[in-house]
Amino acid sequence: MVPRAQPDSYYGKPIIKEVIWGSPEIPGYFFLGGLAGASGVLAGFADVAGNRELSRALKVASAGAVGLSAAALVKDLGRPERFLNMLRVAKVTSPMSVGTWLLSAFGGAISVAAASAVTGRAARIGAAATAAAAAVGPGVCTYTAALITDTAVPAWHEAYREMPYLFVGSAASAAGGLGMMAAPTEQAGQAIRFAVLGSATELIAKSLLLRRLGEIAEPYQTGRSGTLMEIAEVLTAAGLAGAALTGGMRPGRVQRLAAALSGAALVTSSALTRFGVFEAGRASARDPKYTVGPQRERLRQRAANGQ
Repeated sequence: MVPRAQPDSYYGKPIIKEVIWGSPEIPGYFFLGGLAGASGVLAGFADVAGNRELSRALKVASAGAVGLSAAALVKDLGRPERFLNMLRVAKVTSPMSVGTWLLSAFGGAISVAAASAVTGRAARIGAAATAAAAAVGPGVCTYTAALITDTAVPAWHEAYREMPYLFVGSAASAAGGLGMMAAPTEQAGQAIRFAVLGSATELIAKSLLLRRLGEIAEPYQTGRSGTLMEIAEVLTAAGLAGAALTGGMRPGRVQRLAAALSGAALVTSSALTRFGVFEAGRASARDPKYTVGPQRERLRQRAANGQ
């Protein structure tokens, strides 16, 4: 009997080209954009509930995060005019084009909202800008998931079903964690609930992703990317437990400390998740088996179905 052949390529070279996106610029861009978008959404909810201090802190943080996110993207592009050139057209079938417009619209709206909240002027304009940022925020959280799953990178492309939920859950947990650190005790309830919902969504989405991808999920579980994802999962679970416990505590120094620690864990885990996903994609592009294996499996299924 001849042993089953392992997927390989000519001269051991990768079948697809590894992405040339830089690190930490691009994973940082993913994280900061998600944090900004989710913070804008939570700030809108806080405005409606009358939690002014929570809302103001999140608006300022969101404006700063979206600015840093755009700066990271421009640094990877090499020249600022390359970002501006992407605004010359609007192509709904291109995740990058849609994302550029979402990032620009959100950045303008949240900056106006933050300026109004800090200065206390133009309250109506600030409220309108807050509503606009909250409406665009979910798109800012998730378009990067569409961007990477629209590539040929196996670990990203095959995860197209779960990746948007993983990214939006991670972004929501980070925004909730940030709110838990920044908000006074009496206004932290919304941030805690947001963090719990986001953390649970992130953990469930990751579990479903690993289960469905099978062999292609290996880059998410091994090597440097696996270490990052494992640490992120531990921090997410710890932050989730801490947020849940904090919600039932009496207001005071202990609750404030617990909220700050849980929030810091959630923000850190969100960043590590983005870096882990990024590194997993690069690892899967380098190994031919992650490209050949899914192709052979699809051919086998088609043959079994008589297609």
